[in-house]
Amino acid sequence: MTVKTSKRELILDIAQESVLAKGFGGTSIDEIVAEAQITKSGFFYHFKDKNELARALLQRYIDTEDAILDDVFGRAKDLHDDPLHAMLIGIKLLAELMADLPNGHPGCLVATVSHAERLYDRPTRELNRQAILAWRKRFHTMLLEIAERYPPKDDVNLEVLADMISTVIEGGIVMSRAVQEPKVLPDQLMMLRSYLKLLFQPTI
Repeated sequence: MTVKTSKRELILDIAQESVLAKGFGGTSIDEIVAEAQITKSGFFYHFKDKNELARALLQRYIDTEDAILDDVFGRAKDLHDDPLHAMLIGIKLLAELMADLPNGHPGCLVATVSHAERLYDRPTRELNRQAILAWRKRFHTMLLEIAERYPPKDDVNLEVLADMISTVIEGGIVMSRAVQEPKVLPDQLMMLRSYLKLLFQPTI
């Protein structure tokens, strides 16, 4: 059965592909309207202006990434009660998921907004900031639980380490796109996994 895409979702799909390929400044409402085969009034029915489109794009991206992280780390917890092993399993599941994408990850809208902040309005920049802070909290909470059971072998700030996890994921997306090698992202995730094992896993 064919799933019908709403006009709003179609506009978002077209805009996301264009923004990831050419940037926000290089994406015009005219080209979105032409590709979606709608009128300009049809576009403005869904989005009052380009900034509202940007926020909707970013929110959809954040929601998708959060759902993926909820899924992989939720499944990991179901597979192992130990917080360290659950984290390691979750990262491996995420790496496998990214490796299964035939053309690699399509790109990171969080990085796109961060690298061209002046093109976006204040609410869009704030939405971006809050997403990054939420990922920091997510991973910091997981690391605190791990550290309670497995004291780290090095003097590390767990909040900074939480940011590093986000940096590896988002940076891996950017690097994969830059060098056109989809395997860079899963490889980076597996390297992160190795580091966390060395940092927390007790020496037998």
